[in-house]
Amino acid sequence: MIFDRKNLDTDTLVSFYKKLLLPRMVEEKMLILLRQGRIGKWFSGIGQEAIAVGSTLAMADDEYILPMHRNLGVFTTRNIPLSRLMAQWQGKPSGFTKGRDRSFHFGTQEYKIIGMISHLGPQLALADGIALANVLSNHKKTTLVYTGEGATSEGDFHEALNIAAVWNLPVIFLIENNGYGLSTPTNEQYHCAQLVDRAIGYGMEGRRIDGNNILEVYHTITDIKNSIRENPRPVLLECMTFRMRGHEEASGTKYVPQNLTEWWSAKDPLANYEKYLLNERALLPEWIPLIRKEFSTLIESEFEKVYSEADIVPDINTEVEDMYHSYSFPATQPASTPITTKRYIDAISDGLRQGMRKHSNLVIMGQDIAEYGGAFKITQGFVEEFGKGRVRNTPICESGIVGAGMGLAINGYKAVVEMQFADFVTCGFNQIINNLAKTHYRWAQAVDMVVRMPTGAGTGAGPFHSQSNEAWFTKTPGLKVVYPAFPADAKGLLLAAIEDPNPVIYFEHKYLYRSISGEVPDNDVLIEIGKANIVQQGDTASIITFGLGVHWAVEYTAQHPEQSLEIIDLRSLLPWDKEAVEASVKKTGRALVLHEDTLTSGFGAEIAAYIAEHCFKYLDAPVMRCGSLDTAIPMNKALEDQFLAKARLGETVEKLLGY
Repeated sequence: MIFDRKNLDTDTLVSFYKKLLLPRMVEEKMLILLRQGRIGKWFSGIGQEAIAVGSTLAMADDEYILPMHRNLGVFTTRNIPLSRLMAQWQGKPSGFTKGRDRSFHFGTQEYKIIGMISHLGPQLALADGIALANVLSNHKKTTLVYTGEGATSEGDFHEALNIAAVWNLPVIFLIENNGYGLSTPTNEQYHCAQLVDRAIGYGMEGRRIDGNNILEVYHTITDIKNSIRENPRPVLLECMTFRMRGHEEASGTKYVPQNLTEWWSAKDPLANYEKYLLNERALLPEWIPLIRKEFSTLIESEFEKVYSEADIVPDINTEVEDMYHSYSFPATQPASTPITTKRYIDAISDGLRQGMRKHSNLVIMGQDIAEYGGAFKITQGFVEEFGKGRVRNTPICESGIVGAGMGLAINGYKAVVEMQFADFVTCGFNQIINNLAKTHYRWAQAVDMVVRMPTGAGTGAGPFHSQSNEAWFTKTPGLKVVYPAFPADAKGLLLAAIEDPNPVIYFEHKYLYRSISGEVPDNDVLIEIGKANIVQQGDTASIITFGLGVHWAVEYTAQHPEQSLEIIDLRSLLPWDKEAVEASVKKTGRALVLHEDTLTSGFGAEIAAYIAEHCFKYLDAPVMRCGSLDTAIPMNKALEDQFLAKARLGETVEKLLGY
């Protein structure tokens, strides 16, 4: 192994040695503690430390790094106190996640480190968003994100690199190629000669280096970083290394040929660098035991100090409250004047435009939303007013764009991401469910973004453009879900969603876009998330509904005024207004839950269960549900009409009233 010090003085070389030695000694201690049963699990990075340490040394302290679970050296090189890391690994209160997540699955704004989730690839797109925020703010900073060779097979890898290349984002995508994805060798993971060859497919620069040589890692990343700060663009860097221990300790390494282990053992990054420093007389032999003793004493004392700390005392209120970033709806709202009659679609556009004017750090992203104005023309004219920096056409990559939105939020921006159709959100589902929704609970980071979801049937669009999929999200703590039925609510809830620092899934019904109009305040009046609206007073039964179901109910009751039905428009589904529903059901004694989604496991099932549990003694009849057929949504008009819940609304009401 050849080391080139270039312009580094002797003191710096020795400081690099200490940075390389510390994580190795911490790991050796952790393996002992694991065998003693004093910690629960460990993912070893022994043999790979030069990548983590060398790359972190090259980055400025205020530049974000997004590491993986073998990159202890990132955390120690950023000088995070060992006591906090020890507390994290032991699930103690003083850790970064209050015992809610393991090892390095956390972030810290204080040290500009954003940890991974177990799905590996999604963090790559977060780096895109972080870098985009720096570009928009004219901050000449680089973002460094790690991935393993195994995760390069995931779609998230492709999406993130493609976005970064198209948008010229200053991101270093670092592949730690350590030979195995758990037990699967690289020849069973990809067929190209080397992963760095993929860079050319994205039109980006690619480099391949010895990841076990700390000086080569440091100098390479320093050169790349300095270059892309001034000339923003992404670079793919493949660092060759080897995992000397199991994927995690329980899995072992029996699948690795002995000769391969021996070959890589000879390339140990710590041993070789130590030998180099001794030969250079930058490090004297008698210093080594002194340095090790100092570190050993520190590690032992930090561990024992944390080990003796009191364990977490579970508290239900704390757990529930920490799912969301604290936010108080404004106590007062401006007077809703003047008022203009607007279509549902125009109210959404109006709200989005006012949000963009109010928040200079708000960025909207989606397919065809710039010059074209979006598939439904909601953002028409936005580019002319706000520019292409803040109104961004995206490649067709829902996961990557949701992740980029989260990265923007991490780095001080707000984001609104448009799904061209709500059906397409499946391609970004993991980012929403496992990243957006869980981040505040895990490490107290607000994710200030809105996902717009053009949804619903009634337009003959068939199985892939008509689904009502709100129930996929209403069972996910950490998200908020809204679903307006009227133009004023559409604008007010969108403005409220933009103000809220939590991730909000905003459903907007496509059929309503141009089919209904209503009076809408011209100014920025917010509708509080979680508050229902009594659309119509009644005495004999309550219809609890939302979205297009509200209009079905209004149409039905207009044809049957003698039935005196009360209509509750939930407007918000997570959280939903339990008090308003309870009050209505206690008054009428009968409840019908109506929604456009399929009957089985639709959100109405949750409402019906709640009413049965909490309002049973007030009921004069069973709670009834009216939903669409348990089939996919057909395209043919007659079949679609048969599918929709509206076709069975009348008979369900008659059954409820006749009980």
